[in-house]
Amino acid sequence: MYLQLVLDRQVVGERILVVGEVLWDHFPDSVRLGGAALNFAAHAKRLGQEPLLISAVGTDELGDEALRAISALGLDSSFIQRSELFKTGIASVHLGPSDHTSFVIARPAAYDAVELSSADLQHIIEWRPKWVYYGTLFPSRIAANDVLQRVLEATPQASRLYDLNLRPGFDSPELVCELLQHASVVKLNEDELRAVHEFTGLPADTKGFCCAGIERYGWRAVCVTLGSRGCAILAGGEYVEADGCPVDVADSVGAGDAFAAAFMHGIISNWSTPTIAGFSNRVAALVASAPGAIPDWALKRVVEL
Repeated sequence: MYLQLVLDRQVVGERILVVGEVLWDHFPDSVRLGGAALNFAAHAKRLGQEPLLISAVGTDELGDEALRAISALGLDSSFIQRSELFKTGIASVHLGPSDHTSFVIARPAAYDAVELSSADLQHIIEWRPKWVYYGTLFPSRIAANDVLQRVLEATPQASRLYDLNLRPGFDSPELVCELLQHASVVKLNEDELRAVHEFTGLPADTKGFCCAGIERYGWRAVCVTLGSRGCAILAGGEYVEADGCPVDVADSVGAGDAFAAAFMHGIISNWSTPTIAGFSNRVAALVASAPGAIPDWALKRVVEL
């Protein structure tokens, strides 16, 4: 019944401009394509949306492999540039207990060298995205932040999803506060909530944070993911806490990005807040149950959890 509800409420995909990193995740036993922006775009594509990713890879072998893999995912690579300045991005992944995973990210990387010409911006304007997605890692360098700001200025009609994805060394309070102000929808986890509480003075409790954040910034919706315990969402004036979906976790890398894609999909589809929360929890659990950030999954598997 739940899956039929989801299928019955499918809508025509919307154009989503995704600004951020493409990199290779180095696990203890494997190397897999990743990067929050790419992960989000791949999962949004599987949900029937139309993402366009702005990023860059190097002119190295890893860049060649990344472009082949991105094409295999069915993603539009027309705005993925090739940089001769820096190598294709990499991140060392350290798997901890439960859903605690840490990253060591090599910078600068190719995605730090993204440049947008006047013609590129005109193409973006004419494409008329309904949404712009961004995180904190990409704009943590001045040149990349300038790229993001130019994109936001060129797309004033678009809603903006800010998925914090804070990483040590790339979590400037000033930058986070700036990006929160640009956002229409915000997604963050419990650790990031505590950080934003310190940065902004917003309440430290989940419901209080969501209510005060919407009142201060005018967000359309806000979500706090709670790991295996599920999530809390405030959208359409309704606050919901939804239990997580128990699975055997292979690794949690990419699960938050899948959650963000499902969260946006639910908003685009005009689902109720409880439906968005339950669906997003299931999509994230499905990704966490398989290795890597972009494992194969199909919509019918969501209900089987």
